[in-house]
Amino acid sequence: MKKIYYLSTCDTNRRILKEFNLSSEFIKQDIKINPMTENELEVLFQFTKSYEALINKRARMYSERDLKNKTLNDSDFKKLLLEHYTFLKRPVLVNETEIFIGNSKAVVSSAKESLK
Repeated sequence: MKKIYYLSTCDTNRRILKEFNLSSEFIKQDIKINPMTENELEVLFQFTKSYEALINKRARMYSERDLKNKTLNDSDFKKLLLEHYTFLKRPVLVNETEIFIGNSKAVVSSAKESLK
């Protein structure tokens, strides 16, 4: 599978997509327009073995709900990811057998290497 989950209204995501210069083989899914389904989330979970790894802990809703001070389990993280698109750390790039989550320089650099 070759797919990227991103947010088209995010400047950082748009910049990273330009840097990736993805081939037409990639499915591009804007999670604001086309929210992630439970099946799609399960596919990502198969890579990460953790829903928490997919959580954007810098999301406004995360801090507004004071979730950093609550004890959450994987089931809670899954519910959050399905509840609202902002909880997904993005972009999420799946390149066959590899997954790259987030926009840190190290992750973006590794993803670019994988795309070569």
